[in-house]
Amino acid sequence: MNNQKSRVGLNMKRKNAWNKYNPEERKQVFAFAEEYKSFLSACKTERECADRMAEEIAEAGYRDLDKMIENGETLSAGDKVYRCNRGKGIVMFRIGTEPIEKGMNLLGAHIDSPRLDLKQNPLYEDSGLALLDTHYYGGIKKYQWTARPMALHGVICKEDGTKVTVCLGEDPDDPVIGVTDLLPHLASDQMKKEGRLVVEGEDLNLLCGSIPGQKVNEKTEKSDLVKTYILQLLREKYGIEESDFVSAELEAVPAGGARDFGLDRSMIMSYGHDDRVCAFPSYRAMLSLSDEVGRTCACLLVDKEEIGSVGATGMHSRFFENTVAEVLERMGQYSELSLRRTIERSTMLSSDVSAAFDPNYPSVMEKNNCCYLGEGMVLNKYTGSRGKSGSNDASAEFIAKVRRVFDEHNVSFQTAELGRVDQGGGGTIAYIMGNYGMDVIDSGVAVLNMHAPSEIVSKADVWEAFHGYLAFLKNMKYGTPA
Repeated sequence: MNNQKSRVGLNMKRKNAWNKYNPEERKQVFAFAEEYKSFLSACKTERECADRMAEEIAEAGYRDLDKMIENGETLSAGDKVYRCNRGKGIVMFRIGTEPIEKGMNLLGAHIDSPRLDLKQNPLYEDSGLALLDTHYYGGIKKYQWTARPMALHGVICKEDGTKVTVCLGEDPDDPVIGVTDLLPHLASDQMKKEGRLVVEGEDLNLLCGSIPGQKVNEKTEKSDLVKTYILQLLREKYGIEESDFVSAELEAVPAGGARDFGLDRSMIMSYGHDDRVCAFPSYRAMLSLSDEVGRTCACLLVDKEEIGSVGATGMHSRFFENTVAEVLERMGQYSELSLRRTIERSTMLSSDVSAAFDPNYPSVMEKNNCCYLGEGMVLNKYTGSRGKSGSNDASAEFIAKVRRVFDEHNVSFQTAELGRVDQGGGGTIAYIMGNYGMDVIDSGVAVLNMHAPSEIVSKADVWEAFHGYLAFLKNMKYGTPA
């Protein structure tokens, strides 16, 4: 990006980020988008995201904090460490030259996405067809998940301790599965229902087979022969038995990779932009930091945001707090007071997606306070619903500091609310981090079709997010920006 200091960020008359790129910069935008598309296509679950990130950052010189603890190793300025949370989340630190007790510059995002999870006893047969019973995960329009090819990703943990990785439906030679839908000719009653009831949760069953197998023994019911054959195929391919579904985490996600969208290839259509479109540039920004930083930088990528940030891998867990304590201990600086000071004095961009203005549905947006594709990364002072319920509501002082950093580093950005007042609402992990007393603001990328099987973002916005995150890491100070 050029070093021009003219204001290209927020003003009351929006500017399209594409207009500021010269030909060479536009090539960089498209090249970064190709890397992101590759990531999206390969990483459709929180486990796949965490595994790929851990491998990539280890290659970049980050060391496993748990192994350092086990070996009694210490940390000092310039060190790079990471820690995984049960294979579903990851946090990475670049230790700065300034005392860590002055706080950190922190990026946060989530790597789980809406999907269909297989139940613990999923496989059954009905009318000569084998199906898999599911429980949807996150907020979805259920009718959008029918009549489309789906792939199966996840793990199966066996009683002997072995873990089987499953990825079925992504290779061009793989079969796919999916939820069937009712034909229009017979859907007169269905079409009279409210949208939330057109397809109900218990009807999101994945069709997975129709060939009867051979009777295994006299106890095998004739009505279960298709199911029997599916189990035989699974046994041959993965070495599992039906009982192993009890200790499995299998996710049905849209099959196929990320694609260029638009005749000008300016956008990307894919499953999982929410919130990998923020997670990808966040950890890439960490990898792009110079060898020496003043203020310690960190990137936290968590699971379970789509269902309330719950559980041991969600933001409500104490994983981040415990890990910061371990970092302080490795630096010989741990105390309860130092831990509290370090977290409270930190500043954070809580990176999550925002609802982009859609000219097909203008009534749900207030045009002067919503975000648009191609106009840069998005700052949300508050999210929540109704009277800002459940929001973080960042302070004016902190927003001013973030604005200054972005403007001085030529980052295109815009501000937004999540739709018209009382229209709906939503939340992020920002308020959870705000509970520690740190300054936090929601930031991210505008998305069309949010929570649908195929979401859309602008390549320019992905690029601006990357540079915005990098500028924040390098230049935000506690008190005033550098």
